[in-house]
Amino acid sequence: MSDVRAIDYQGSERLTMNMGPQHPSAHGVFRAILTLEGETVVGVDAVIGYLHRCHEKLAETLAYVQYPSIASKTDYVAAMCSELAYVSAAEQIGQFEVPRRAQYLRVMMGELQRIASHCLWLGTWCMDMGGALGGGATIFLYCIRERELVLDLFEALVGARLLYGFHQVGGVRYDIPEGWTAKCRETIDLIAARLDEYQAMLEDNPFFDMRVKGVGVISSALALDLGISGPLLRGSGINWDLRRNAPYSSYQDFQFEVPVEAAGDCHARYRVRMVEFRQSIRIVRQILDGLPEGPISSRPGVKSLAQVKVPKGEAYARVEGPRGEVGCFLVSDGSNKPYRMKWRGASFSNLAVLPHILPGCGVADVVAIMGSVDPVFGEVDR
Repeated sequence: MSDVRAIDYQGSERLTMNMGPQHPSAHGVFRAILTLEGETVVGVDAVIGYLHRCHEKLAETLAYVQYPSIASKTDYVAAMCSELAYVSAAEQIGQFEVPRRAQYLRVMMGELQRIASHCLWLGTWCMDMGGALGGGATIFLYCIRERELVLDLFEALVGARLLYGFHQVGGVRYDIPEGWTAKCRETIDLIAARLDEYQAMLEDNPFFDMRVKGVGVISSALALDLGISGPLLRGSGINWDLRRNAPYSSYQDFQFEVPVEAAGDCHARYRVRMVEFRQSIRIVRQILDGLPEGPISSRPGVKSLAQVKVPKGEAYARVEGPRGEVGCFLVSDGSNKPYRMKWRGASFSNLAVLPHILPGCGVADVVAIMGSVDPVFGEVDR
């Protein structure tokens, strides 16, 4: 209060306030410079770059067999999707075939990764909104509990819980171990049942509605103009999902629905992701019921870094990650490492919407809106 008196605020003064990078809602590595009139945001300058790690230049120094484990670190809560985009670009240039069993395994891991990522999003988003939800910590702990179950599956498969190195050019590195299928069925059945609890906890809470309905509205025209993707795009009424509109791996073999909401607000984005939880479970069940036999790679085991070479050419491969389109552009000079590589991170494009939707909102709304965007800064500062 003493600071407010010191600036002699009379309703016409503007205040500049930093939100982040240390603020919990700023996800650690993002700074929003807010210009305020009282509690109302009238301008925002989004500052990125706190996590720059030279992923793209690093890729040009590493062999094709080395980089998938580094690709994991771009979107570090959806590593399976980033790895797939990278190896798919190399496979397009070299026209490498991928066995059908490996394609199914890629789809299954991608959908399990979507479930794990959405668990983290829902838990941290509710934690961000905190007091309005009775503390927010309860649903955060519940979501982390479920995410750990999915990470248990990944650990049993590859021996790691966060960064996997599961994909390789021409297929996948690991086949599912004995007993894994039964454990996977048990896990997704449990998560499917608990999703009902989450929705009851939130949608029966009038404070949740007040915090998310009509807040942070993205119109369909703005969504298209800015090139945003994923749940943000579908929450703004655009019926577009790469898994259905430009199928990769073997998505065309599976039945699933693409949720679309017209409101464009935080609630619409929440609704899209809650349906995506269930659709991912539906896809995983189809794969478990019909996983084909056969090899998991079209290439023999790698014995040297120079063994995998990609012929001259270039390609852009894209996948539908939990946050939207994850793309990888590769240029090959015929050697065992890329000549050039560029990432298209969904979070980077989606963050461009903030200066358009934050002005006019209250300071507390900024927290809800940023959480609904669900950025991961590894694929922003790449």
